[in-house]
Amino acid sequence: MFDYEEMLDQYLLEIEDLVKSKQYAKLRELFLPLEPADIAMLLEETGEEAMPLLYRLLPKELAAEVFVELESDSQEMLINGFSNTELKEVLDELYLDDAVDIIEEMPASVVIRILDKATPEMRKSMNEILQYPEDSAGSIMNMEFLSLKKDMTVADAFKRIRRIGGDMETINMLYVTDPQRKLLGVLSVRDLLLAEEDDLIEDLMDPNLVWASTMDDKEDVAQALSKYDFLAMPIVDKEKRLVGIVTVDDAMDVIEEETTEDFEKMAAMLPSDKPYLRTGVFDTWKARIPWLMILMLSATFTGMILNHYEDALGACLVLNAFIPMLSGTGGNSGTQASVAVIRALSLDEVDFSDILRVIWKELRVAFLCGICLAVANFAKMMLLDRWLLGNSDITVMVCAVVCLTILFVVIFAKCVGCSLPILAEKIGLDPAVMASPFISTIVDATSLLIYFRFASFLLGI
Repeated sequence: MFDYEEMLDQYLLEIEDLVKSKQYAKLRELFLPLEPADIAMLLEETGEEAMPLLYRLLPKELAAEVFVELESDSQEMLINGFSNTELKEVLDELYLDDAVDIIEEMPASVVIRILDKATPEMRKSMNEILQYPEDSAGSIMNMEFLSLKKDMTVADAFKRIRRIGGDMETINMLYVTDPQRKLLGVLSVRDLLLAEEDDLIEDLMDPNLVWASTMDDKEDVAQALSKYDFLAMPIVDKEKRLVGIVTVDDAMDVIEEETTEDFEKMAAMLPSDKPYLRTGVFDTWKARIPWLMILMLSATFTGMILNHYEDALGACLVLNAFIPMLSGTGGNSGTQASVAVIRALSLDEVDFSDILRVIWKELRVAFLCGICLAVANFAKMMLLDRWLLGNSDITVMVCAVVCLTILFVVIFAKCVGCSLPILAEKIGLDPAVMASPFISTIVDATSLLIYFRFASFLLGI
């Protein structure tokens, strides 16, 4: 396997030397043993000047595989430099779903040129896929699949595989359909290899198969592939006719994309579809500033609470020292609960009907965590702050105020952290939005209210 971290620099230096000395045959030989994804990484690193030359050295089939692995900016640059013949050669070698993915990333002028050079059959199929919603299974399916009829023999099936299987992305899973293309069953190539030549497909197929609809969420389909360890998932239309398949490599791309999007939303950023180093400063600013602005303005509630209890803070200045700790503990507690619930939601482990069970569990967890934190903090305040550091302002009652606040803040934060994502999904929002920054803002304001209520009651201020 190509080790990117250890060998990239070595390969790049060798490529640079061979380009300078114009040893193109050796350059071609250098690329041949590598995987398409590794070649794409090397081409990206060589820069825009050398990339077109190096790309043209690749064999036709390998070039198409490498093209799919390149970033959209590099693909656009190469397409703009292709002759019509070169563009047609690349399109002829691409699988349909890969071609659709490329089109979705290209500007209109490039899309028009691609569609113009595609075959009529490919153009029709691409237009059909592009009509599906972006988040649907139909938008990522491959319409090039191998199907069999139930009255075929094993020998007939092998003849069909040999005749058209070379043009398919995968032939590991074979789907059985009736004359109206309705899905009847599934079997693997392994099943065929172990069967007799005169056995009927109907007797070998498994009629109890898992399928998805074209309008199902693509993330749900990807999770189903992961759950059942499938290599491909059949996709049917409203009439239950087989129209395509989603392969495991497409599912992995969806999972990576959705995970990245969730992380960005959890960090209060608008999602981006470009790698970090390829995203411009202005685009990064646009992705981050909206939520930062909202969170900054919402934090004014914290300031209003502090102003309201200004006299109480003046009467017992030592209370100021524990505000950051209380806010941080509450935010961390809420984040723990929200991340756990968001993950459970994404894996379909919980839904809205489980909200009371989730809250009850988090209440018990919060009580145990809050007690432990309160006891540890009481010991720290009395032993370290009062006796070792000699801070006489820290009395038993001050410790009681801080520790009781910790207990109730942790309980409140975990309840908020576990319930908001579930409620967000119920009303159609992405649960990832209800993550760390948003929850921390709510908990910060609430922790101050709880803090000063206990201070007023126990200290009489």
